[in-house]
Amino acid sequence: MKNKYSTVFLLMAVLFVVCLIASNLFATKVICLLGINLPGAVIIFPVSYIINDCICEVWGFRKARLVIWTAFAMNIFVVLGGQLLVWMPAASFWDGAPHFDYMFNMAPRVVAASLLAFLVGSTINSLVMSKKKIADKGRNFGVRAILSSLAGEFADSMIFMPIAFWGTPVKTLFWMMLAQVSFKVLYEIIILPVTSVVVRKVKSYEGVDTFDEGISYNPFKIADV
Repeated sequence: MKNKYSTVFLLMAVLFVVCLIASNLFATKVICLLGINLPGAVIIFPVSYIINDCICEVWGFRKARLVIWTAFAMNIFVVLGGQLLVWMPAASFWDGAPHFDYMFNMAPRVVAASLLAFLVGSTINSLVMSKKKIADKGRNFGVRAILSSLAGEFADSMIFMPIAFWGTPVKTLFWMMLAQVSFKVLYEIIILPVTSVVVRKVKSYEGVDTFDEGISYNPFKIADV
């Protein structure tokens, strides 16, 4: 690597953080695709998993872990900032308060579910990606990208859906989870050729292809980069 934190790594990390924050805002709108109701976040949240795959594939699990925790912290910052503004009185001439409050005054349970699901899902995605790369000796990037996303998205939905939609009939919850995971994984499969090209070019440009042999997979060991 040319330096400890390359420009490409920095840009990918920033995009990862933006995707997470934007997906939580977009989730306030429910869209209908082919008769299936889904949170608006599905159009951008899968991108975070694609970037996660790229970071883990090129720079390894430790850098991916750092970026995941950074995104987690920045999202909390935005949520707290938004909540503070919700509590503050609006100017008398401004008529946008109800809309702003709707965007940022999310139920604490939903916020907690979203943050926890992201943290666990993204970490599992990176973990599977890293370990499978070692097992495959660097081959089969496409297979491990799909499998890692499937594992991460499944964990994400298993945490988020039951907490956020507590009280929903189990059958309905199951179909919601299946639809969300299927859509996100299909999204990654479709975009996989682009992801593969990006990974190859970044590896070539950076001159690095990290194999995580002998590292700690402790998700809380953030300082180990």
